[in-house]
Amino acid sequence: MDEHNIQDDDKDKEALAGLSSVPPPQRKMHSYSQQLRANSAHKRHHQVRKHSLDDIPKPSDHYYNNEDSSDDDIFARNSNNASGEDYIITHSQRLDQNLSLDSGCPPDDSRNFQPLPEFVGAGGTNGIFKVPMRATVHPRRPPCLELRPHPLRETQVGKFLRNIACTDKQLWAGQECGVRFWRFQDAYQPGLGTKVRRGDEDAAPFQESGNTAPTICLLVDSANRLVWSGHKDGKIRSWKMDHAADEPSPFKEGLSWQAHRGSVLSIVMSSYGDLWSGGEGGVIKIWPWESIEKSLSLRPEEKHMAALLVERSFIDLRSQVTVNGNCSISSSDIKCLVSDRVRAKVWCAQPLSFSLWDARTKELLKVFNIEGQTENRVDMPSSDQGGAVEDEMKVKFVSSSKKEKSGGFLQRSRNAIMGAADAVRRVATRGAGAFAEDNKRTEALVLAADGTIWSGCTNGLLVQWDGSGVRLQDVSHHPCAVQCFCAFGARIYVGYVSGMVQVMDLEGNLVAGWMAHNGPVIKLAVGDGYIFSLATHGGIRGWSISSPGPIDSLLRTDLAEKQPIYSRQDNVRMLVGTWNVGQGRASQEALMSWLGSVVSDVGIVVVGLQEVEMGAGFLAMSAAKETVGLEGSSIGHWWLDTIGKALDENTTFERMGSRQLAGLLVSLWARKSIRTHVGDIDAAAVPCGFGRAIGNKGGVGLRIRVYDRLICFVNCHLAAHLEAVNRRNADFDHIFRNMSFSRSSNLLNNAAGMVRLLFFCCSLAFSTYLFRLLYSSGLPLVLSVAAGASAAVQTTRVTNSAGVNTEETKLDLAEADMIVFLGDFNYRLFGISYDEARDFVSQRCFDWLREKDQLRAEMKAGKVFQGMREAIIRFPPTYKFERHRPGLAGYDSGEKKRIPAWCDRVIYRDNRSGPVDECSLECPIVSSILLYEACMDVTESDHKPVRCKFHSTIAHVDRSVRRQAFGEVLQVNKKVKAILDELRYVPETVVSTNNIVLQNQDTSILRITNKCEKDKAIFRIVCEGQSPVKDEEDTAECHPRGSFGFPRWLEVTPAAGIIKPEQSVEVAVHHEEFHTLEDLVDGIPQNWWCEDTRDKEVVLTVSINGSCSTETKSHQIRVRHCFSAKTVRIDSKSITNKKSQGGSRKISSSSDAIDDSRN
Repeated sequence: MDEHNIQDDDKDKEALAGLSSVPPPQRKMHSYSQQLRANSAHKRHHQVRKHSLDDIPKPSDHYYNNEDSSDDDIFARNSNNASGEDYIITHSQRLDQNLSLDSGCPPDDSRNFQPLPEFVGAGGTNGIFKVPMRATVHPRRPPCLELRPHPLRETQVGKFLRNIACTDKQLWAGQECGVRFWRFQDAYQPGLGTKVRRGDEDAAPFQESGNTAPTICLLVDSANRLVWSGHKDGKIRSWKMDHAADEPSPFKEGLSWQAHRGSVLSIVMSSYGDLWSGGEGGVIKIWPWESIEKSLSLRPEEKHMAALLVERSFIDLRSQVTVNGNCSISSSDIKCLVSDRVRAKVWCAQPLSFSLWDARTKELLKVFNIEGQTENRVDMPSSDQGGAVEDEMKVKFVSSSKKEKSGGFLQRSRNAIMGAADAVRRVATRGAGAFAEDNKRTEALVLAADGTIWSGCTNGLLVQWDGSGVRLQDVSHHPCAVQCFCAFGARIYVGYVSGMVQVMDLEGNLVAGWMAHNGPVIKLAVGDGYIFSLATHGGIRGWSISSPGPIDSLLRTDLAEKQPIYSRQDNVRMLVGTWNVGQGRASQEALMSWLGSVVSDVGIVVVGLQEVEMGAGFLAMSAAKETVGLEGSSIGHWWLDTIGKALDENTTFERMGSRQLAGLLVSLWARKSIRTHVGDIDAAAVPCGFGRAIGNKGGVGLRIRVYDRLICFVNCHLAAHLEAVNRRNADFDHIFRNMSFSRSSNLLNNAAGMVRLLFFCCSLAFSTYLFRLLYSSGLPLVLSVAAGASAAVQTTRVTNSAGVNTEETKLDLAEADMIVFLGDFNYRLFGISYDEARDFVSQRCFDWLREKDQLRAEMKAGKVFQGMREAIIRFPPTYKFERHRPGLAGYDSGEKKRIPAWCDRVIYRDNRSGPVDECSLECPIVSSILLYEACMDVTESDHKPVRCKFHSTIAHVDRSVRRQAFGEVLQVNKKVKAILDELRYVPETVVSTNNIVLQNQDTSILRITNKCEKDKAIFRIVCEGQSPVKDEEDTAECHPRGSFGFPRWLEVTPAAGIIKPEQSVEVAVHHEEFHTLEDLVDGIPQNWWCEDTRDKEVVLTVSINGSCSTETKSHQIRVRHCFSAKTVRIDSKSITNKKSQGGSRKISSSSDAIDDSRN
């Protein structure tokens, strides 16, 4: 026996003599097993078994047939093999031609590497495993103007865009450090490149403000050529629209003042030009236009006085509707404010309620909840709701009865765990009902052209309201949360957290929808014939208002023809390493041998570890931490730091991100030279152990954007034991389906948050008992408890994420351009004994052993890793070894004698769906494997580390150049120009008069007629300004109020709406004298002596648009108020009377008004 072991050791030493973990210079790099085979071929003595690599038939294209029954489904890119070796792929010439040394891969002799042959699994053409479709121009959404291409998240720290708004010539964006704007005339210009900071290189030229507190909301005031912004520091700032193109950047703010103690969450201009602002705690303030106008007229050196003037003029609406400490409106934060210009009202939306205000009198008209039920008073949240949860948390983990006390330690431990699990289940059930209303929280509000109001909820519900707050209908077209609205003409645009944009008509019918971004759409705005969408990552895209329509196919065709102009290709090499460390720690020499020796030409390094730390107590604590969003451990950090040293972190490489789930750890490093093209890293984890709740088995993943393409790396540790093949397959399927990197989707709502907190507390209480229970026949109980706790959490996940995995939003892994699975998959060798396996390993007959590989058989049957690829294995099995025993003699020779197996693997899928291997925008990532080997000289674990080096060619778009091409198509294509010209059509309309004269309490009817036979006309009435009348011959200068608001003495109803073909609408133009308490001092109206004693004149503009018009036609009507009233002292006590007590209205026709003006 000893002699036999000595012979084996001698064979191993001789075979390993020619091996080196670091390849010598000026020499081809082969895998470990290739070199073994070359040095030991003459020693084969089992002639009966003829299973050498030379006997495997040459690969052919039919291996892409998933139903092929051949033994080796090997995909070769080129069957004309001139090398004389069957398994050396001959497409290296293409790789050499495309190789870009400036992509982060330092030059060396790596051009001599030959791509390795690959085995392709079956089942990759169906269902979720099908390769995602890619195209030059996205076929499932309209072509768009990328004003600001998707920037990498890491470049936007402190600079994220949070809001957009459009003027007639510009698009403004609020960001975390101020504001910026783009001119529409520059929208198709190339980016500024290195002249701007990272993330904006490909964006259209823009101008930026000086640094401020984060901008939360924006408001356009076209009347005064200003943009107003609300900020996190509680200030409201103004910015001039008209900046010269050559004006130095950054530009400065104008008027600003401290509006709120907390953040300014929403601002809006009312129909009367007053600025309304909403903040935290349900605070609503009004800033009268008179004080703002006065402050704007002051000189820059009087800036402090101007701010003070506005600050002291506010009206606090919340305090006005608070009586004896009871407030009529909720104390939750203001979600959004909307000005109803049709009826001169202001809507205020809070998460679970609405309040409706009169824009002129500032009176509270109505308070109602999300169900439309009127509320007289909004009570504070009842303590009963929380009491139920609190009662559940008061769980007596150990019973005080004598009978149970006598049960001893084990009985008390079981009681504790059963009590904790039962509490988790009950709180999950009851909490789901208690927090059900949170799914209906209002997130957005918009005024439609027909005067109705639409609100959007977190559950995707869209609710239509009439102008008085009556709920008309609710519709649901998408299950994800609504984030924003935008109305244009007869259409309503809806932005969702999933990245979806939908188009509805005014009745709520779905017209179209598409995935606009790969992140939440947080704001929509209309301008220059586009609907602009802002995604949470900061990308801005413009969608033609004629989309969907014929223009889409025209643009798509022309842009596809211009592909050579904007298409680019880059090459990246990636090193992927996996190692089951068996709770041990590695020396620096081992890490250098495994990773450091082969990273000289690598741009990205991904390392996956298994069993970093184990033990029942650690697993229980890890599961508890996961439920409250915590992860990582001290040992995990040690591994990250130690590997970082081996990679020369902070000098050559930069750590991008990591994720740990119990004993699983994955981390990614990027070479600094390609750092500008790598980012947007996201992490995810899926537990598979103990009822799918514990992380002793499972997967951790990282998703990263490389040259604008998504690559996912998933580190897995699947079920163990030879017979658990089906369980391993199920673990993979569970990981593939449930791994979600989406940062936008809140998988757990507040109810689940309570479950998380309780589960964490319970875990802290009984984790000390867990280890003992595992070895005291309590294992089935622990499993049932873990499964029960997991079920409580996972039920909520399914409920809330049901809309994520729809046809529009597929699985995250399924949508990636490239996926790399690495880890300890635990697939074993079947139908072979320990001695036979050792015998074939010693002879290096890996081809025969591959036929006994469970993973290979399952992939060939299409049961796991469907459609994915692995390089042909040419290294010895990596499991199981005795620690610190080098060579092949180190295989487990103990009592169990575990059969050697290739447990540790690297498998991948790129964009290839067929035999075509050319990289293009239709197949953006084409990868090949240059190196796939095990490091047999590392002995710190019972597994050997494995490394795999990829060479990936990535096709991507130069966004700046494509934006130019987009603009050229719009200018050159005659059919496109004709469609755009049609959008300028405005229906013909007439007004009944151009002059109206009103006296006190007088009303005149203005009739607007749509003379078009087919198209609807959309009208809006604004006030160009007011001026006192001196003499009839004098032309007084008009001064507009904010956003062309009406003067307080004038009511125009309705001020906006839709006119059907060949029909008319009557607009009441009414004079009303009414003063609120804020307008009075000692009962005397302010400015009574200088304004109300003179005749006044305003110019009303009736703007007309079609249902989808980019042009506007207008009519102007002069309205004069002739003063004829006596000065009357008003008692302040009588101000609380209703407006109807002010006198009766006198109705006169427009012709009477004209006759009066002539006399």
